[in-house]
This record gives sequence, structure tokens and C-alpha cells, in this order.
Amino acid sequence: MKQEVSRKGAKAQRVKTVKAAKEPVRIRFKTLQNGNKSIYLDVYRDGVREYDFLKLYIVPELNDNDREKNRKTLELANKIKAKKILELDNVEHGFEAGNGEKQKESVAKFISDVAEKRKKEGAISMYYSLRGLRNHLALYKGSGTIFKQVTKEYCRGFIDYLKTAKNVKSKEALSVGSQSSYSRLLTVVLNLAMQEGHLSGNPMNMVPRGERLKQPESDREYLTIEEVKQLVNTPCVKPMVRQAFLFMCFSGLRYSDVRYLRWGDIQTDNEGEKVIRYMQKKTKKYENLQVSSEALKYLPERGGANDDDTIFKLSQNGYTNQALAGWVLGAGIKKRVTFHVGRHTNATLLLSLGAPIETVSKLLGHSDIKTTQIYAKVIDQNKRAAVSKLDGLLG
Repeated sequence: MKQEVSRKGAKAQRVKTVKAAKEPVRIRFKTLQNGNKSIYLDVYRDGVREYDFLKLYIVPELNDNDREKNRKTLELANKIKAKKILELDNVEHGFEAGNGEKQKESVAKFISDVAEKRKKEGAISMYYSLRGLRNHLALYKGSGTIFKQVTKEYCRGFIDYLKTAKNVKSKEALSVGSQSSYSRLLTVVLNLAMQEGHLSGNPMNMVPRGERLKQPESDREYLTIEEVKQLVNTPCVKPMVRQAFLFMCFSGLRYSDVRYLRWGDIQTDNEGEKVIRYMQKKTKKYENLQVSSEALKYLPERGGANDDDTIFKLSQNGYTNQALAGWVLGAGIKKRVTFHVGRHTNATLLLSLGAPIETVSKLLGHSDIKTTQIYAKVIDQNKRAAVSKLDGLLG
């Protein structure tokens, strides 16, 4: 009898193991402050774990209506889970990866279209990055690749290609930072393709985390307070560029958010302090940002502008980047400074001045404090480098 029970237990264990292997997606719940439970999918495959919040909620069951509502909500969540599992299998094996016709369209053409759109929006740096990605994909597998061919193995191969790839113009090996940037940019492009029906899921997300290329922490360029002062005291051929960049240095906003910031977004809270109420272009989340008086100094004159008028009138071409580069050079700063360096500068300044990392993380709108910790590590590295200069000073 004991042996029979043991055999049954072993069989049950095997069944349980097989079942777990077939379910890379699990339904999870997060309890909210109002007592509701938010439903999300815990997606785990090939060592990669991601969470997908469904915007579905389980409510406290106070009556039959609540119970019925929760039953239907769970039924919908399970349907979404089943669809997600199917999408993951499709993406991994390259089966019907999206709309039947759209999956036959050219990846290179899609990237070119996205690049042109970014150019019209004034994102010149992104325009050139997308062109670079398109060129490297062509060198990797040719320019005739269609979306149906973009599978997990295709993405894995591209990552391996980047490790030995060379700059198209200089013929020098790509830096680790450039390798990581192209890898992450492909993820962004495939997300856009997924939204437009070319793919049912993003195959880059199926690549195990350990195989992905990481951005070097030392690549987070920033300006010291002395360098910021140099810029403040240096004229710029395009004053609006100067004001926008310094505003970023003292507010921490992304360039995309600064470009579309409206006068109506700057409000006064109940304590009489200025705050910025805006939607982050990157995360699509609304944020309330406390803004310093130092940042407010670099707002242009409002004049008769309406609440819906943008604050910083920045041209939609490369002239803004040229003006920024010329201004930085004129200030005697040798670093490669882009608009995003203004955001990095804000983070490092706050941390250097003793602001708690949790506070800085919230001010920057980071969804994960690990992103903010990168800046703290950069500061620590610079401190160690400064102290090491004393080694052997007296022989």
C-alpha cells in the first residue's frame, strides 16, 4: 500500500512538473490600498521574468453582484493568459507572428519610416541611431528581412553580431556602450512593430537576461556644478537651447518632456510651491514634479502665451544639437554633451548634495530605483578616483 501511495505521489509530482513547464505565464494579484486586488501576469521563460499589469481588479465580495463581477474578471484574465502563452510560443518559433500581411513587410522599411517620423519630430539623435540600427541589421542578415523571420534566434544572433561589429564609417570596433544601445533600440523598434500588428510579441524579450548586452554604468555622462556654472556664464547662439538645457539640469525632465511642456503644466500647490503636472512621453504616466526656483530662472518670458502653448520653442531639426555642441565647446567643456546629459546632471547633483536616493528616484520618475543607483555608483567611482590621486604623493 505504501509503495502504491509512493508511486501515486511520484506520478503526481511528474504531472505537476510537466504542468509547470507548460505554463510560463501565471496570474498574480497585488493588494491595493483601497482593498482591491490588481491582476497581473507573471511571465517567466528562459530565465527572463516580466510583469504585465492587466488593469483588471478583484473587488471585496460584499454581495452576490461583487462575486459575479469577480468571476467574470477572472474569466477574462484567464483568456488573456491563454492568449499570452500562445503569443510567446508563436514568437519563439516564428509562427504567424502578427497580422498575416504585415508580418511579410520589410523590417528595414519599417525602421526607415520610424526614423523619418522621429526626424520630423526633431529627435535628430534618434533619427541617426535608427539609421545605424538599420545598417547593422543589413550587415547581419541582409536588408530583405521581413518580420516573420524575426524570432528569438534572430535576436540572439544579432546580439552575437554586435559583439564583433564595426562602426560603419570609422571601421573601428563598436564600443560596449554602442553595442548595448543598438540592442536596446531593436527592442524599442520591435515594440512599435508589435503595436502596429507586425508581431504578436517582442522576441527580444524572449532572450535570456544573461545573454543581453548591458549598458556600461560609466557611460552616464554628466556635468559637474563647476561646468554648469561655466555654461551659465557662456552665451549661446540660440538662447532657447541654453534655457531648455539649463532647465533640464535643474529640473531633471527628459528632453521630450521639456519640448512639449506647456505653460498650463506649471501650477501652484496648496503650500504655494511651484509644481509641474505633466505626462511623461516615455512612460505615458502622469507625474507631479516639485520644481526648484533655480530651474524657474530659465523659463522664457511668457508674454501673452496661453496655457496650451509650449514653453520652449525648439526647432525640429539638427540646429538645436549644433547650437548645444557649439555652446558647450565655447564654455571650454570637452565632454560629449547631449540634451539627455542635462537629466543625468540633475541626478548626480542631487545625490552629490546629499538628497536621499529614494527621493531622487521619485523626482526623476524612475519606475525602478536600480536605475537611480547607477548615478550613485558613478559618483562613488569618481570619489575613489579623486582619492587615488593622493596615493604616493609624498613618495
